[in-house]
Amino acid sequence: MAERGQATVELVAALPALLLAALVALQLLAAGYALTLADGAAEAGALALASGGSAAGAAREALPGWAEDDVSVSVEGGKVSVRLRPPSPLRALADRLTVTSSAAARPAR
Repeated sequence: MAERGQATVELVAALPALLLAALVALQLLAAGYALTLADGAAEAGALALASGGSAAGAAREALPGWAEDDVSVSVEGGKVSVRLRPPSPLRALADRLTVTSSAAARPAR
């Protein structure tokens, strides 16, 4: 009987570490997903810029709705940069994991 109690105590003691590891893994996945989204948005902006359209508008439209308040798009010359903060339960952590992606295009002649 004492062995059963020991296993329960070990499980209870290890549970916070397992939850923390899961939270870290999910946060890193969210940051990777945000980078993929930022890459696609920067490319969409560059394509719009090359065809004479609004680069910032195209970049914002390429992102899902949750990113609306967490994105900044800048256009300088032929370069479109997208800065995106990944979703996170902790704002300070999300700020530290913010990703940036850029794409360049030559304007249409």
